[in-house]
Amino acid sequence: MKFLCLVCAEKVMEHLSDTDADRHFDEYAAFTREIRASGHYVGCNRLLPADTAITVRVRDGRLSTTDGPFTETKEQIGGYYVVEARDLNEAIRVAARIPGARIGSVEIRPIAEDERTLRALG
Repeated sequence: MKFLCLVCAEKVMEHLSDTDADRHFDEYAAFTREIRASGHYVGCNRLLPADTAITVRVRDGRLSTTDGPFTETKEQIGGYYVVEARDLNEAIRVAARIPGARIGSVEIRPIAEDERTLRALG
């Protein structure tokens, strides 16, 4: 089963000192090597800060865009991992090792892989 792990923090890499960012990048590189070796890795990436985001809405056929994320929050999504795990408990154990979990949080969401979803997205 696949799970999306959204890595959230008050400070993203761009807001860290060079020394802290280098250390954090090294921690992420080590974690990513570990989950590749363990077979849990499906994909991952870092996101640029929330002030680079655009929110898109379509209402009554009209497109509107808003700068930044949809909600006001101190924490922002800084990146994600897609992991393969037997069940939610195993996904939690993997997500607990994500370096960002120590300074922010990781939201885990199961990825829908039911036949109807796969047919619609395939």
